[in-house]
Amino acid sequence: MSTYEDHYSYRVGWSPEDDAYVGTVVEFPSLSWLDADRALAFGGIQRLVEDVIAEMVESGEDPPAALADRVYSGRFVVRIPPELHRRLAIEAAEQQVSLNRLASMRLAG
Repeated sequence: MSTYEDHYSYRVGWSPEDDAYVGTVVEFPSLSWLDADRALAFGGIQRLVEDVIAEMVESGEDPPAALADRVYSGRFVVRIPPELHRRLAIEAAEQQVSLNRLASMRLAG
């Protein structure tokens, strides 16, 4: 495995529709691997990603960066209705915290 797929965000979960475990990877939302065994589903999606990355590199494409390797600023903008903004500002004032701190606590909780 290269460093690309080593750091990708793999998941394995049960799919009642398929009556099998499904392996997925966040960085390639169109890929999945089904297997009756959880570990084999995980190994299958990893091998599939390896193959896709090899094809991408061979054709001159850059594989997507792993979410875990990206640098995040810790800042993002969210638009909300004015009434919600007012209610949150009041709540923040009542709790004696900044609106930013209140939003961070809500997102974390």
